[in-house]
Formats: sequence, structure tokens, C-alpha cells
Amino acid sequence: MRPRAARYEAAVDDGLIIVDGATFFYGDRAGDAEAEAEAPEGFFYEDVRHLSRWCLTVDGEPLAPLTSRVVDHFSSRIVGARDGDEQPTVSVRRDRFVTEGMHEDVDVTNHGDREQRVRLEIGFVSDFADVMEAQREGTVETGRYGADLGVRVVTLWQNRDGYRRGTAIRFQRRGRLRRDRMTYDLRLRPGESWHTCIDVIPIVGSSRRAPLLACDSFGADPGKMPMDVESWLEQAPELVADWDALHHIYRRSLLDLAALRLRPRGQGLRWALPAGGLPWFMTVFGRDSIIAAYEALPFHAELARATLKALASLQATEWDDFADAQPGKIMHELRRGTLSALGEVPGVYYGTQDATMLFLILLDEYERWTGDRELVRELEPNARAALGWLEGPADLDADGYVEYLKRSDAPNALENHCWKDSDDSIRFADGRRAEPPIAACEHQGYVYDARLRFARLAREIYDDPELADRLERDAASLRRRFNRDFWLPRRGHYALALDRDKQPVDSLTSNVGHLLWSGIVDERRAGTVVRRLLRDDLLSGWGIRSLSSQDAAYSPLEYHNGTVWPHDTAIVAEGMRRYGFRDEAGRVCEALLRAAEAFGYQLPEVFAGFPRDSTNAPVEYPAALKPQAWAAGAPLLALRTLLGLDASAGKRRSSPHLPETLEKVRLRF
Repeated sequence: MRPRAARYEAAVDDGLIIVDGATFFYGDRAGDAEAEAEAPEGFFYEDVRHLSRWCLTVDGEPLAPLTSRVVDHFSSRIVGARDGDEQPTVSVRRDRFVTEGMHEDVDVTNHGDREQRVRLEIGFVSDFADVMEAQREGTVETGRYGADLGVRVVTLWQNRDGYRRGTAIRFQRRGRLRRDRMTYDLRLRPGESWHTCIDVIPIVGSSRRAPLLACDSFGADPGKMPMDVESWLEQAPELVADWDALHHIYRRSLLDLAALRLRPRGQGLRWALPAGGLPWFMTVFGRDSIIAAYEALPFHAELARATLKALASLQATEWDDFADAQPGKIMHELRRGTLSALGEVPGVYYGTQDATMLFLILLDEYERWTGDRELVRELEPNARAALGWLEGPADLDADGYVEYLKRSDAPNALENHCWKDSDDSIRFADGRRAEPPIAACEHQGYVYDARLRFARLAREIYDDPELADRLERDAASLRRRFNRDFWLPRRGHYALALDRDKQPVDSLTSNVGHLLWSGIVDERRAGTVVRRLLRDDLLSGWGIRSLSSQDAAYSPLEYHNGTVWPHDTAIVAEGMRRYGFRDEAGRVCEALLRAAEAFGYQLPEVFAGFPRDSTNAPVEYPAALKPQAWAAGAPLLALRTLLGLDASAGKRRSSPHLPETLEKVRLRF
């Protein structure tokens, strides 16, 4: 079985990632995986690692890769020789396809002029670690393990408090099969090749998830594959630009989003929605999936449709403190692994506040780009439930602002329910932590925007003009109060939040740029906000820092307190465009795109906030996800900003405004 012709340019620095939605293989350049402490290596399916070891050896030696590349996001090719051979006469080719299950072709060829004896061995282990355990602890040994051994098939099992997962490994050729290895003793004549193939089949309960691609199906029905890369690229607008790097950045963004698409089982979705990112978050997220879908709207609107339908189907309908759920709330994270099956973590966790207003924002924006009123009508009950949550439980003390407070005692529960959701992200300028309940500034902006967008839908589609009028009045009132209570005249910017005592959290963060995006900023202050965002303490030269370098908690390597997040920077630039600051928006977009070029065209989830200097080398944040959905979508949003793309009733309009360094950028739809 041969890899597809179109190459997918995705490889990690020291290994290979092959991904097809909820299934992925993360290994080294030789194609092997050996999970260790806090290492993501292995073959994962729906939040469980089904292979923690997958290693091929030749005469007891590992394979030394001669070439190692990902072809499509779901396939790879490795060609190597026995490690230590200075003039190898035997080569091994491994073609791997990750599609639900995993299929691997192995070809061994004798290139010498004499007969060769070769011992080929494939070792395997399944620890069945939940992805959260793998992230936290590395390998695990929990529950009861077993193996069913046949002639050409071995099935590894784990039973953990009644929850069962299995991994069936099926070999095409007979050899010496043991519980942890298959061994072949080969005799190859000069020029002779030997071929075999292997299927790895995850088992969830009684359901076996066989690979969609295998030897006997190559060249058959391409519709069996849920993700057609060529069609995905062809359906996106064609980019025309005089800057060659921009073509690579654009292609990589589209391909990364293709690789991260999920198909939640049981949702009946035609299209797939974006997962969070590799390796730990290959699942449905509320905020992450919504923002990635928003970024991609002009390019692949079906991501937004799938995201809206999936999140609507998972919308909370009752109170559940363990899951931080309240009726009408949009979820944060879906988990389908062992820990959620055993009730140790919520299967659907709702510990985010902004996903609910972002859901309403995306619903309106989707209709503007597509004119799909049918979906908007279908989701009217969900939209009204989301609005009910915003106007009820989300306002904890009925003061007109939404606040968040963690209720869950689950081990994965978050203290902060904003996009900066690490425990120490809400800090005063002097470094003190703000105490919850927290009223984050950007959340008030999102609520303002969501009310105005819902008002449009209510008036034009839901035939509810009274609700539309009331929402517009409420939005105007919120805007007046917000500009009074959150503005810090002595510091000249908006507060990050209000704490439990309604004291303004006075640190300067990139969040104020989200206020521009939402439209809640008073026009008289917009110029002040834009200029403040462009000062050196926030603009690193590669993007907008999450926290000013002048504040006490700043560190260029602190997750939310000084790093640069591509999606965050792109949203800030789009906010500048909204208020008419096109030159400034272009400057920020160009900085972000130059960062993408410096990172080899693929933006990581987050990178260090060090200032840009003559080395032109941005610093990646340790353990940053890559690919990651809203980082992959950030260049797409930057293109929208530069080209001034907007839509109404499915009709596009454009008003380009490019930096002087970018002479030609155009999209052909």
C-alpha cells in the first residue's frame, strides 16, 4: 500500500505525528514509540493510549531512518536501515495509515549481491493510560491486564473497575507471536523484497474500530476516508501573493485544521469540527473550537456549522456542580477516556464562561457568511437557552456583569473560566492574585457583542422584535456602565477584571484588545487603547504579549503572563480594524505572519514573549501544542483583517489595506 501523492508537511522536531481526528500516533523519526514519563508517545484513540510501545528492530538493532516524513495528516513513510550499518545492504520501508485504527505496511529489501538472513521483530505494549494520566504521569499500570494470543492475532486487554479497553494487533503473515512481540526470520535472495502488513484495532467496550485504509482497500472507495485533503484544499479560496512565505503559511494553516478535525460519534454530523490540539487535547472544546471556527469562516464555513451543531447537542440542561454545569451553558471540554467512563472526571465539563457568549457570536457570524437561516432557526432553542444563562446564573450577584466561580471538585476543574485559564493568570499590577468571583473584562465585551448579534437574529429570523429592542437597550446600558467601571484613568487602560470585592484588577493585558474586537470600547478611548497595545511592553515584535512587561507578574516564559498567543494577537488586530485603525492592524498582522515564517510556517499554540531582535528567531514555549486549532486559524484571521473581509446574507465584501511590505495579497473564491 502506497502513501498518497499529496504531501502533508507536518513533523515535530524530533519525531512524527500522524493524526486523524480523535486518533493519532506520536513517535520518533524511525516510526517507533516508547512512552516515558510525561511523554505523549504512542497510539491514542478517543482519549486512551492503545499502544505505549511500538518498536521495530532489525537483527536486534533499531532502524536508522534514511527518510522520515508525514505524507498526509493520516499517513507517513519511513525508510531506514539497520542502525550501525555504514554501507547498508538491507532497507526497511514502513508505510503507516492512522484512520480510526492503524494500518502499517512493512517492506524489507535485500540490495546486496548475496543472500541475506534478517531477523525482523516488532515489539508492542499497551498501558491503556487515559490521556490525562499520560500527560500527568507518563506510563501507568492500573487495573487488570490480559492478552489473548492466536496464530496471527494478539489482543491486549485492560479491565479497570469494570471499564474495558482492548487493542487487537493482526499480522498478515505468520511468525513467532508472543504477548509482546512478533518475530520473523527472513532469508532474502539478492534483490528480493518481503512484505507484510499489520492492523492495530482499538476496542471500546464491544466495538472494534478497524482502520479505514488497509492493503485490500487501497485505490478503492476514497469516500471511506472521513478527511479528503485534496478536496479540503481545493474548496478553500486560492491565495495570490507576492510573498512566497505567505503561501506556505496559508497552506500549513489549512492542513493543520484538516488534521485536527473531529467527528464526534452519535452527533450525525456531516462535517467535522476542530479539536483543541496535539497531543493532549484531541477532543471537542467549547472556546477553542468556536474561535478556530470563527477564524476559518471565510475559508471553510462548514467548521462553524459542525461546531455549532455539536456544542448545541452538548449544551447543559441541568445543574451539576461536579461538571460546573448550569442550564443553557456551553461546554468547555469533552472527554471519552477511562477516567470519564469511571466518573473520576466529568465526561462533559462546563468550566468555561465565555464559550456561551462566543456560541451566540459564532451563530450570528456564520449566518452572515453563509446565509444559512435554516440552521439558525434549528438552533433557536439553544440560542435562547444560552441567552437565559447569560442573563441569569452567569451574573452571580445580579450587578449586571457576568462573573465566574469554580464549583467543581473534579481533578481537572479549572479555577479561572476565561481563556487565560491557568490558576495564576488573573493578577494585579503588583503581582497579587485576584480572588474569585471574577468578572473578566473580555467577558463583558463578549456579552455586549452577543446581545447585539442575538438582537439581529431575533428581529430578522426569529420574528421577535420586542426581544431585539430589549437586547439592544441592555447592550447600550452595559457599554455605558462598563466604560465607567472598568476604565483606569491613572493607568490609561481598561482593567483586566473586577475581583470578588469589585476592585479593578489593574494589570495591563492583551485582553483589552478583545474589547476592541467586541465593540464595547467607547470610540473616544479606542485610539488610546490601540496606541497602548502597540507600545514595546506589549508588542514584542512578533505579536501582542499576554501581560505587559512592566507589570510585576510578567515573565516571557509564563503561560499566560507574558507569552504571545497567536489567536490572541489575531483577535487584537481584528479589533483594531473594527475601529478603523487599519495601519495599526496591519502592523500587528505582519508581525504575526513573520513569526509564522520564522517558525517554519507553523505557529505553535504559544511562544515566548522575548522581544524581536536581529537574530529574527522567536522562542517556542516549552510543551506548546502544535498543531493547535486556534493557532492554526490565526493566520487566516490575519488575512481577513488585511483584506477587510466581511459578509452579510452570504455575500462577501472586501476592503483591503495592506502594509507597505506586502504589495499583493488576494483571495480567489
